[in-house]
Amino acid sequence: MTKMACVLEPPLRMSVLSEVTASSRHYVDRLFDPDPQKVLQGVIDMKNAVIGNNKQKANLIVLGAVPRLLYLLQQETSSTELKTECAVVLGSLSMGTENNVKSLLDCNIIPALLQGLLSSDLQFIEACLRCLRTVFTSPVTPVELLYTDASVIPHLMLLLSRSIYAQEYICQIYAHCCKGPDHQTILFNHGVVQNIAHLLTSVSYKVRMQALKCFSVLAFDNPQVSMTLANVLVDGELLPQIFAKMLQRDKPIEMQLTAAKCLTYMCRAGSIRTDDNCIVLKTLPCLVRMCSKERLLEVRVEGAETLAYLIEPDVELQRIASITDHLISMLADYFKYPSSVSAITDIKRLDHDLKHAHELRQAAFKLYASLGANDEDIRKKIIEAEHMMDRIVNGLSETSVKVRLAAVRCLHSLSRSVQQLRTSFQDHAVWKPLMKVLQNAPDDILVVASSTLCNLLLDFSPSKEPILESGAVELLCSLTLSENPALRVNGIWALMNMAFQADQKIKSDILRGLSTEQLFQLLSDSDVNVLMKTLGLLRNLLSTRPHIDQIMSTHGKQIMQAVTFILEGEHNIEVKEQTLCILANIADGTTAKDLIMTNDDILQKIKYYVGHSNLKLQLAAMFCIANLTWNEEEGSQERQDKLREIGIVDILHKLSQSTDPNLCDKAKTALQQYFA
Repeated sequence: MTKMACVLEPPLRMSVLSEVTASSRHYVDRLFDPDPQKVLQGVIDMKNAVIGNNKQKANLIVLGAVPRLLYLLQQETSSTELKTECAVVLGSLSMGTENNVKSLLDCNIIPALLQGLLSSDLQFIEACLRCLRTVFTSPVTPVELLYTDASVIPHLMLLLSRSIYAQEYICQIYAHCCKGPDHQTILFNHGVVQNIAHLLTSVSYKVRMQALKCFSVLAFDNPQVSMTLANVLVDGELLPQIFAKMLQRDKPIEMQLTAAKCLTYMCRAGSIRTDDNCIVLKTLPCLVRMCSKERLLEVRVEGAETLAYLIEPDVELQRIASITDHLISMLADYFKYPSSVSAITDIKRLDHDLKHAHELRQAAFKLYASLGANDEDIRKKIIEAEHMMDRIVNGLSETSVKVRLAAVRCLHSLSRSVQQLRTSFQDHAVWKPLMKVLQNAPDDILVVASSTLCNLLLDFSPSKEPILESGAVELLCSLTLSENPALRVNGIWALMNMAFQADQKIKSDILRGLSTEQLFQLLSDSDVNVLMKTLGLLRNLLSTRPHIDQIMSTHGKQIMQAVTFILEGEHNIEVKEQTLCILANIADGTTAKDLIMTNDDILQKIKYYVGHSNLKLQLAAMFCIANLTWNEEEGSQERQDKLREIGIVDILHKLSQSTDPNLCDKAKTALQQYFA
């Protein structure tokens, strides 16, 4: 009978504990018997005693059985049968608790078992592999231990031909120990693809499954492996075709899901097109099926997360998924766990539901985020799903960091909608919990939350006003000081949106919050995105004449220095174009113009860029000239004369013959100011 989770076992009395230990001690004592036959019988008896008995396993470990078993396993004088039985007992001990595995690792079990693989005896090899499989698949085992000795992987490749069990265990070890690009490269370079491809047609289901899992971890985010997989033939069939057959409804769910992951990862890595039939007609529908109510909770989580990953970059797949099997309303069920339980017999189910509830919510948010990434109609459908905005708002304050991150991602995806910013986001005052998230969160959440805030600060968003009133300037200025470039970009981007068509007070608050020193630190940032957004902020600050004159009267000297510095630096066309646009805005001021006209260095730069070979830079410089020469403004005659002196009029005459109609028109308009 299953014990209820809330009932605590009474502590063992000392006398009972010593009895238990005493009853286990004779197993360990027999391992030291001088008679090899008695030692063998002792190991066999120990094997039978520990099967399914975690308490017995823990006792034997405490009493020092592991070092003795490892000693016997490595002794040349030990019979093969004894070595094999030792490996079996060690395998059984490793199936206990995580503490058991830690104890085995402390005794250096892995090198001893790897050494055992050099034996010629198949049963002993299989026992060592089975134990290695159990140890390596434990969360407490560092997977790097598989790669410490460079001879291990090639030797495991050779052992694949020995037996079906060897194939199953080795593939399972590979699948579990392949964590990231370095491991993928090591396995790939040792021929793992060619060595396990034929196992996909093995007579053993377990071997087929482990080989399939192996391919899914090898292909993940790896174009090199994925391209190779796309061209491998097994019995005259390409691997993607074999994977596609495994998606059929009559195949076990585990196989369908893992094959769908293989094809998803290959598609994302670029080796299968997103419009390929095996993706559109097979992989995508299979993953949607995995999200249905009939599936186990674990399968629904994995299905939704894999589908989110598959459709994330592709609008067409997002549209197809959104109309497949009522997916959007199907995902609403993911929020209904744990289900309400009344009978005490459902305690076990409640425990299971609780364990998976946050994973389900995380998966649903991720999939909603991918579905709504581009299409306005899909976003509308998502927001209209039952209690959707409430669920997102609740998700923003969950204790689980992963759920919070997924909820913020979902909100970010939906915040790309102008209509939703004006309606649902306003109705639910989404900005409040979002600002709370931004106060104190890990960097990965801060990056997405600040991106969302950028959208909420767009000019047409009704949330802009209350966000400003809640102290957002200070918060965003602090983000620009972050060591994380993504946070610096988002902080400055949000300030740029905030400054767009803002009143003088907001602009002054931004300049005060940033400080001149920080502003120029950002203008020399090594990240070009930070630099571009800072220039965008300056451009928005320097708009409308009174604001231009006001800001240039207090910060003019530093801004002109920064402009000079950027125009002289090794920057791309976009950066220089944005900088020239700032100059054009300054040239539109009333008193600010003088800062350009009294700066010969800047005038020479305008002349240089208006005659540049790049059209974008010419047009941006032309705006500066147009604003400086406009003859309806005071002092225009002196400015025109000065520009004529430095040779700009000659350049304008040349440009009035330009083949580009836009540049030609601008040059003619500027020349007309001289003759008006």
